[in-house]
Amino acid sequence: QVQLVESGGGLVQAGGSLRLSCAASGLPFSNKAMGWFRQAPGKEREGVAAITWSGHMTYYADSVKGRFTISRDNAKNTVYLQMSSLKPEDTAVYYCAAGSVAVVSPQPYAYWGQGTQVTVSS
Repeated sequence: QVQLVESGGGLVQAGGSLRLSCAASGLPFSNKAMGWFRQAPGKEREGVAAITWSGHMTYYADSVKGRFTISRDNAKNTVYLQMSSLKPEDTAVYYCAAGSVAVVSPQPYAYWGQGTQVTVSS
């Protein structure tokens, strides 16, 4: 059974930082592209960042470029999202996903976590 479990969310002031983690099990993690997505209340789910299976290539939404960094540790079956200079508009539920192609779009991702809440106060 595939499981993706996010952690690290919470409440932070604007300008602060958080690191999200996503632990994967039940799938060949080192062969999978991984992505981070977010969904704010009343809005569609949007892509945040993606990383290839090797970790050599990363991709970001324009809204987070220069502030967020995606990384992975294949030995630990874990993908991370380091978030800095957080803004109130970053407030959302953040999801990790596993798929076949590293793109910042939900369609190619077959497996999803349950999400972790990130709230940025002004």
